[in-house]
Amino acid sequence: MNRRGSGTTTGTGTGTDAATGRALADALMEGCAASVPPPGAGPDVWLAFAEQVRSTGHGGRRFPVPAPPALRLCHPRGWIREAALAEPDAPVELVAVLTTDWAAPVRDRARALLERTLHARPESTLRAVTPLALRLGRRDRGGWILDLFAEALRRQAEAAAPSWWHLPGPSAPPAGPVDAVLTGLLGSPDRRARQFAVRLALTGTGRADALECARRAAAEPDPATAALWTDAAMAASGSGDDAVIDLLTGARIPAVRAAGVTALRRAGRAAEGVGHLADRSGFVRACARWLVAQDGGDAHEHYRWLVCDPAGPSPYAVAGLAECGRDEDTDLLRGLVAHPAGPVRAAALAGLRRREAVVADSVLLALLDDPAPSVAREASLALLPAVRRLDPAHLAERLDVRGPLHVRRAAFRLLRARGGIHALRASVALVDDWHPRTRETARAAVRSCQWHPARFAGEADTAELAALLKRSEKLFHDYDLALRRNRLGAKG
Repeated sequence: MNRRGSGTTTGTGTGTDAATGRALADALMEGCAASVPPPGAGPDVWLAFAEQVRSTGHGGRRFPVPAPPALRLCHPRGWIREAALAEPDAPVELVAVLTTDWAAPVRDRARALLERTLHARPESTLRAVTPLALRLGRRDRGGWILDLFAEALRRQAEAAAPSWWHLPGPSAPPAGPVDAVLTGLLGSPDRRARQFAVRLALTGTGRADALECARRAAAEPDPATAALWTDAAMAASGSGDDAVIDLLTGARIPAVRAAGVTALRRAGRAAEGVGHLADRSGFVRACARWLVAQDGGDAHEHYRWLVCDPAGPSPYAVAGLAECGRDEDTDLLRGLVAHPAGPVRAAALAGLRRREAVVADSVLLALLDDPAPSVAREASLALLPAVRRLDPAHLAERLDVRGPLHVRRAAFRLLRARGGIHALRASVALVDDWHPRTRETARAAVRSCQWHPARFAGEADTAELAALLKRSEKLFHDYDLALRRNRLGAKG
């Protein structure tokens, strides 16, 4: 009967919030009465908290006596969870978690309690539990709570005044309880809660304000949520509102800017497409080229002018020129490889690689030592097809931990692509690198190596392989290390 605490343990978050929830659960199990997730804690904190209490209880760990309500609500025994729901100070978030409990008596009692709480305190309950309800809705028995909160918000939103669409200001009407809930969800730090609130706000209400939607699209950091606001703004603006378009073209997310650039034609402003040809996003640049062509212009000529500007070309203009795909630009791009600005050099290299234009190996090898990290990266990517022609000793010299990180990473990329003993030597050399990502990449390569002499025949003898294994032995468990030593015929 008590094999599980809830319907499933899936859906708990990862990262900082989940770690916080687990730490609070452990502290509360140790008797620290204050270690309950505070009001406003994210949904992943509560889910990780509940799962950690359950798992430690299943592991045989004793609960403190007397156990606080938060622990009893997560107890492995169903009758204890059910009894804890009668506590007057049961956290509403844990009550919500129990609405998906595997035990029907616990689940039914939790659902009845949550319905009463939602009726008595709709604003605080909706604000606190909606992000969590969206997580729980993905569980086997989570449809009930998702439907409950969706219907509660939809019903109250339909009865509310449209004042929450207006920006705060002296002329705006005072916000009511429902306005505050919807406004809070629209500004929630939880991405899923924002998306849910946006869909709710835009579903059949007929009161979407194009300018307000555009403002929210421009400020939204999540692409999916921004797309909802963008579509609503474009639909509500009719034949094209200049203020709406200006907000969209200045947004942080490329897809939103692209929508604004595309809308310039409908607004009779296609001539402004030239100003977006050098956008930092390739998607927006493509839309701008289409807009210029629709207006009868030639985007390629504009790019040539931008790249040859005596004041210095933008790297995004260089990228746009390469995207036009004309053979006549290859020599111009080769000349820009020696430009004094690092981003321009990197853009020129990327453009040449995109066009599969030939650049001498000697030039690219010299650029591996470029002071600009983006240039060294592009040079290493351009050298990948020629990696078998390169001198591995020249690359290995650039693995010195005292050298620039970007040079070390570029050389490591090429040596890994070459494979064989050269890749293994480079990986072993970097297993203790100070840079976490480089270190983990090197360690993963060392662990995945089979260390069989036949794989390195003609490249290295067993003595060298044994020495490399000795240098990296801390990465293996005893059994795995012994297995590799046996393959090499090395002694432990």
